[in-house]
Amino acid sequence: MTILVKGAGVAGLTAAFALARRGHSVTLLDPKSPGMGASHYAGGMLAPWCEGETAPAAVVEAGEHAIDWWEEALPGLVERKGTLVVAPPRDQSELERFARRTSRHVWLDEAGIAELEPALAGRFRRGLFFRDEAHLDPRKALAGLVDALTSMDVKILTEADERAFSHIIDCTGRAAIQPGSQLRGVRGEMLYLRTSDVTLSRPVRLLHPRIPLYVVPRGEGRFMVGATMIESEHDGPISARSLMELLNAAYTLHPAFGEAEVIETGTGIRPAYADNIPRITGEGRHLAINGMYRHGFLMAPALAEELAARLQAVPQRRSATA
Repeated sequence: MTILVKGAGVAGLTAAFALARRGHSVTLLDPKSPGMGASHYAGGMLAPWCEGETAPAAVVEAGEHAIDWWEEALPGLVERKGTLVVAPPRDQSELERFARRTSRHVWLDEAGIAELEPALAGRFRRGLFFRDEAHLDPRKALAGLVDALTSMDVKILTEADERAFSHIIDCTGRAAIQPGSQLRGVRGEMLYLRTSDVTLSRPVRLLHPRIPLYVVPRGEGRFMVGATMIESEHDGPISARSLMELLNAAYTLHPAFGEAEVIETGTGIRPAYADNIPRITGEGRHLAINGMYRHGFLMAPALAEELAARLQAVPQRRSATA
């Protein structure tokens, strides 16, 4: 079986990986450098139970296996340190609501928060700790998958003749948003801050009625700050409003972020279906994985394995064009 995977974001890379390690002949096609789409700007939080606040049960259930998958695929990259969720005193109702809509968490008091994250000592009275969650650096994960695919003799090309392959797997993400596709674009915005005055060991979510914030430590004093989900396919730079809101929320988490350097900003258009559940579509030799919404790193492994199992059950064809 010869398989062409179109698109080298997290969906395409994980699909190619799952197929290649089952012994299929896989070629990865992307006109750009692998990992340079919306996946490049992801938070990398493997947080299925936190996502359960708004995500359907199907996302939570599939996401539970993502941590083990990434750990097996790229040993040493996943950090199993959990997720801390906090809220300012005026927004305690948001914390209560978050707790009601999620599971697998424990309540922490002020002392518990300080023990977990000393930098936040005295700043929040209560918090939720999701101890079974994890995170990774998306850029290192994407690069790691490229290296793994190269070692498995997967060809990575910028152009290819689709007629030469028995199966075509479309993982092109935003490029698949076309009339009749049932996909829409959701704009995500992020920024990187650098400061030596704040130390965090795990992702921290700050709840706010208008713009919930997450801060993910990336090492060497760098922090990824994100959260925006804008119903738009506009692919321009980060807006002034979003930049101010993200910075204000980061300052609320810790005032030292007010003196941090803004070393990078970025935006990405993430495709989504109406129910925000990623899925496999298509039939015959043409299949697609798309609709990742904000769940790319959480959902891609489950979809990749589902795809590989589906193709494993397909009888081998005599020719690529049969």
